Amino acid sequence: MWLTLLLSLALFFLLLSFIHLSSDLLALLLWSLCRYGTDSNSTKLALSSIRKMLLEKEIWKGIYLVIVFKVELAEICAKSERYIGTEGGGMDQSISFLAEEGTAKLIEFSPLRATDVKLPSGAVFVIANSCVEMNKAATSHFNIRVMECRLAAKLLAKHKGLQWNKVLRLEEVQAQLGISLEEMLSVTEDALHSDPYSPEEICMCLGISLDELRTQILSQNTRDVPIFKLYQRAKHVYSEAARVLQFKKICEEAPDNVVQQLGELMNQSHRSCRDMYECSCPELDQLVDICRKFGAQGSRLTGAGWGGCTVSIVPVDKLPGFLANVQEAFYQGSDASFAPEKQSLFATKPGGGALVFLEA
Repeated sequence: MWLTLLLSLALFFLLLSFIHLSSDLLALLLWSLCRYGTDSNSTKLALSSIRKMLLEKEIWKGIYLVIVFKVELAEICAKSERYIGTEGGGMDQSISFLAEEGTAKLIEFSPLRATDVKLPSGAVFVIANSCVEMNKAATSHFNIRVMECRLAAKLLAKHKGLQWNKVLRLEEVQAQLGISLEEMLSVTEDALHSDPYSPEEICMCLGISLDELRTQILSQNTRDVPIFKLYQRAKHVYSEAARVLQFKKICEEAPDNVVQQLGELMNQSHRSCRDMYECSCPELDQLVDICRKFGAQGSRLTGAGWGGCTVSIVPVDKLPGFLANVQEAFYQGSDASFAPEKQSLFATKPGGGALVFLEA
């Protein structure tokens, strides 16, 4: 309470002293305060009070300043994607705003937050474009996976006696049960069978009608899907989440074979994406194999899948040869030449997220 009051008063008098400056400069001041206070409830409350004061006093003379924190902006962007019919998550939007130069980020949701992860210095991450494109909004692939995960969550929730009709995500089942990801994998083994589920079987398991399934649970472009692979999707999601946490742990502990261990996790991830989540494609699989052949300790698809890019972890001393060999083996020996070569294969490092530049 006292911190909030003191901060509010300090910002109030600071703003009063700057009122004679241009609106752009004042906006820059406020944006800087937002950027460095995204995790502080006190700062958010203080800035909210300042915004209300500015609007009420018409300091902006009709130009309304809306202070949007990076976290809030990422959430807004994630929700906006759903207006085109894609049941997306929010990973891309979150890292686009919350990324910081020199560090990877562990992105977590409910609530959205980002934790620094220091990557090993002895390796670099290389991006390679498969030159295959997949329009998420124009196909049902992405939404089918989302619905399969949602249905799996509901069946798991009912199996454990939870209020399944309110459950939307697999993470919610784990949270409500209060158990580890490894334990959720065991629950999945017990509750779901590996054969695909028909809509009729799902209805029988949940005790609902086919019309209720289609109108209350499924999205518009998944209502005519004949089968759903619930076991495979749940196994992938829980095991992938466990790999993410293990990746962070290895980075923190930094053992002598850190690059090898991280690479193995990436290899496991791609196998799971390919076999359990089935979101890879032949070109991605080929590119992953080539990257591993020429020195990558680990390689996997990145993004939504069904095309796009791979990311590989490569020891620094092997980078020049790796780039040359992958360039020759994949890009010069395939039909991917339509993609600009300079954008097809490159080493990268963590950079900063989106910024707003205002001219004073």
